Amino acid sequence: MSRSTTLAATPLSRLLGCRAPLILAGMGGVARSELVAAVSGYGGFGFLGMVREPLALLEREVARVRALTDAPFGVNLIPAGTPRALLRSQVDACIALGVPAVELFWDVDEGVVARLRAAGITVLYQVGSARDALHAQAAGAHAVIAQGVEAGGHVWGRQPLEALLDEVLGCVSVPVAAAGGLADGRSVGRVLARGAQAVVLGTALIATDESFAHDVHKRILVAGKADATLLTEDFHVNWPPHAAVRVLPNAVTRGERGDPYTSAPQVIGEEEGRPVYLFSTDSPLRSMTGDLEAMALYAGRGVDAVDAIEPAAQRLARIEREAAAHLRLVADAPEPLASPVCYAGQAREAERAPLIAQLVALLADERALARVLAETRAQVLDAPLRTFADVALAAQTRGCGTLVRALRALDAAPDPATGEPYAQAMALRDPRERLALAARWRGAWQARWQALEAALDDAQARDDWQQAVRAHEAVLQEWRWVGPV
Repeated sequence: MSRSTTLAATPLSRLLGCRAPLILAGMGGVARSELVAAVSGYGGFGFLGMVREPLALLEREVARVRALTDAPFGVNLIPAGTPRALLRSQVDACIALGVPAVELFWDVDEGVVARLRAAGITVLYQVGSARDALHAQAAGAHAVIAQGVEAGGHVWGRQPLEALLDEVLGCVSVPVAAAGGLADGRSVGRVLARGAQAVVLGTALIATDESFAHDVHKRILVAGKADATLLTEDFHVNWPPHAAVRVLPNAVTRGERGDPYTSAPQVIGEEEGRPVYLFSTDSPLRSMTGDLEAMALYAGRGVDAVDAIEPAAQRLARIEREAAAHLRLVADAPEPLASPVCYAGQAREAERAPLIAQLVALLADERALARVLAETRAQVLDAPLRTFADVALAAQTRGCGTLVRALRALDAAPDPATGEPYAQAMALRDPRERLALAARWRGAWQARWQALEAALDDAQARDDWQQAVRAHEAVLQEWRWVGPV
């Protein structure tokens, strides 16, 4: 491939040891050895979907990937959806097998991260909020995956990907990948241009020759439409409560198979002697028989881009080629077209440099405060104080996202540095005292926000900025009970 049709390496792709910043989602059941080897062999990075799978299958699939390719790959585990004894055994197996990387999802499990890191395994954590991204970073994750609500399968957060990505980029210092509704080159190029260091592909790779999904699922995906996908809790057996999934509609979602929570258990299929129950989280696999169309037909909002079943390498090559073309277009566009929001108009570079420096410095301090709030919240046992920390953190992460957008509009990338206030605040042992100090900083920094607003010459930009300022001010009004501001 020529450089003009490939994507540049990123710190995250180099960390994973792959050529292209294209990651296969660790989809349970679907992402088996054949698909993982195809993705990693192409130059991306494949994750085996091993949630709740027995050790014999995990060991067999790892061996099969290694027989098919020398490229690096990983294993996806989900602590919250796995019995603890099995989870411990799965982690033991990944360590014993020398798996290069493990992707985790749902609640942040600090103990699992610590065990994997101690064994020299690279840890990625998929999250649905900036708060969880901060928690994953504090636990020791090497990178995080921001999953937008557009994603297929289990969806942890409720924010659209682009808004979530901005907040996560603004809050953490580790590399960030993006997931949710990404199935063609344009969408991939768009999030890479926004600062993601890799993209995670799920729906686009279900409808491939190597996918372990059943042909029934693949054909339904090809015919599916984004507007038809829906978030539902109907498919819940084997997972924690209130775990929504994005699927294409079927008899279950239309209410034709009874109430998912009161109906008697009903077997609708079989997989090598294992019963598959109605309302379970199982999606149709090659190894299954039964009423396949009544199972969970996982699909993200990128399904419109999936119009055929083809080899994974062929789909990846097209996505990479189109994404590279999109990034060239963005890079070559005149400044007014580089971003729909312009904070400095057509000011000369020399005039923009001081503004960029101020925004970078403010973001470093705001990121420090976000980390203080997130880590202090985890230490607080007092319910009212913990609730308040949640409210304050929500405003803080929103503000960090606003600063990321401001820098992007100036063709500047956010610096991942964390400001000195983080160390100063965390040196205080008393969480209330720490929050009181953070409150005083928050009040003092309002003047910095207000001064920078004068540099905004676009109505949309001003509205975005003012909303962030109002969110901070609302929290400050409530913050006074924590301590003197």
